[in-house]
Amino acid sequence: MCGIVGFSGKREATPLLVEGLKKLEYRGYDSAGVAVLDNGKIDLTKVKGRLANLEEELKKTQSKGQVGIGHTRWATHGEPSIVNAHPHLNEKKTIAVVHNGIIENYMELRKWLGEKGYKFVSETDTEVVPHLVDYYYEGNLLEAVMKAAKRLRGSYALGVICTEEPDKVVAVRKDSPLIVGLKEDGNFVASDIPAVLSETREVYLLEDNEFVVLTADGVEIISEDGKKIEKEIYHVTWNADAAEKNGYDHFMLKEIFEQPKVTKDTMTSRIMLGEDIKLDKINLTKEQIENIQKVYIVACGTAYHAGLVGKYAIEKLARIPVEVDIASEFRYRNPIINDKTLVIIVSQSGETADTLAALRLAKSRGARVIAVTNVVGSTISREAHDILYTWAGPEIAVASTKAYTTQLIAMYIIALHFAKNMGTLSAEEIEALKKDLLAIPEKETEVLEKKEEMEALAKKIYKEDDMFYLGRGFDQAVAMEGSLKLKEISYIHSEAYAAGELKHGPIALIEKGTVVIALATQEELFEKMVSNIKEVKTRGARVISFAFEGNTDIENTSDEVVYLPKVNPLFAPLVSILPLQLLSYYISIAKGCDVDKPRNLAKSVTVE
Repeated sequence: MCGIVGFSGKREATPLLVEGLKKLEYRGYDSAGVAVLDNGKIDLTKVKGRLANLEEELKKTQSKGQVGIGHTRWATHGEPSIVNAHPHLNEKKTIAVVHNGIIENYMELRKWLGEKGYKFVSETDTEVVPHLVDYYYEGNLLEAVMKAAKRLRGSYALGVICTEEPDKVVAVRKDSPLIVGLKEDGNFVASDIPAVLSETREVYLLEDNEFVVLTADGVEIISEDGKKIEKEIYHVTWNADAAEKNGYDHFMLKEIFEQPKVTKDTMTSRIMLGEDIKLDKINLTKEQIENIQKVYIVACGTAYHAGLVGKYAIEKLARIPVEVDIASEFRYRNPIINDKTLVIIVSQSGETADTLAALRLAKSRGARVIAVTNVVGSTISREAHDILYTWAGPEIAVASTKAYTTQLIAMYIIALHFAKNMGTLSAEEIEALKKDLLAIPEKETEVLEKKEEMEALAKKIYKEDDMFYLGRGFDQAVAMEGSLKLKEISYIHSEAYAAGELKHGPIALIEKGTVVIALATQEELFEKMVSNIKEVKTRGARVISFAFEGNTDIENTSDEVVYLPKVNPLFAPLVSILPLQLLSYYISIAKGCDVDKPRNLAKSVTVE
């Protein structure tokens, strides 16, 4: 969601704030602004649109202040506009606030503050915060922010500055991510590590309801009851280069091509021939696994699609019943959870609001919770009982690619571990599957060599308004992810269906020229899939099929076929998703869309 950067130090704040915000562009935004304390006043600059607009506007101000806050807004309350952009001020223009999250009781607070004489100029929920801080301010900014926070319901990460205390930035988090960056000549607060990585690798990872006071000389962290907190410094081990394009035109393309490496990284030290599978910080015993009566996999978006593959894998290999739930629906349907339930929470960022809420519900009802996440120290990783990290590295493009494939690897690792402990597979069968899995990175590299083929295919179909994706079994789960990628970055309407469901309604939408993407990698379902392809072909569809090398019969029912290197059908999603990612990427390019920052989308959804 929104990006926050704050700085207090011995250097000019404005360029540091802007550079930090640039590193958070992947989170998605529609307006931006900075507020800098300079000569006893707040220099406020806000724009609609991209950071380039903000940089142009800042040339007019020339603020030299060394304390400030910056923000990129992803609109929730109120349309994208300069008035609704952050930072927001109190009426006296002595207090400025940036906010990520949603203040759920803002209408109630707005009415109450209005009765106190406060006037509002924006449509945002955030504007109640500077007025509330103003109401409580009696010479101590930290105390005023703490009192204001007690009145807020919802999720928030806040950064606050005040002309009366011009050396400070005060910040707090609740259900929205916030980190502190430490450096000798100044200190930072930010929504995510990339914002500060060019300046420092020493950070504090904040917990909910922790308050921070930044000055040029130090950082104080205070609990909600006013006690000082001593925190361990987290040393970031990955380089700033990992968040750069490294010669690729877009982050998404770079991340697509990183998949063989990150697939291997996520398996390294966990899957080795002749040795037990190692699950790092998952400490389930054989007895505990045997005691599991049901598994829920809970996630959103792309992670949800990875969970569908996980369901098929765990049920097929370990014979444990699995239900996959969309996190935003999970807790509102009163799911049946007890101490014999295992909940696997999947989230790239480890901060997804709905997924975090599902985790907390599961724990409250006695379930064991495993987190599958990419971000060390994220809220979900800290609150789960067990953690399996996906070593994807920073994923900057909004449309997830390498995070998805590493989540699949995590699902397969868990499935194999459960199968061993449940005794549903022999040692020889497990070794054979491990060998097949270890061969996947090489096969992924082969698929990525089809880059030009997918680019040429994209140029033939990029003008379409609607497309359909079909598959069976594992292929259906991949079809859903492929369809999502197309929607996200090209804005073409697409739907994914289990191929057997065609005749139950969707086939009514097939007409002459309709593009249908058909996945046919599952050997036991291949003939049925060919029959489904014939059904749409008979009605005039233009069919593009994806199948393993050697299955040339599919050419008789398809307009075009993309052949993939043959792998164990169980692991087919790891290779079949790659050409779909490339196809979506090149369609987006052909349409002239903003690949890395698609409209209306945010990388990390930290509000419901």
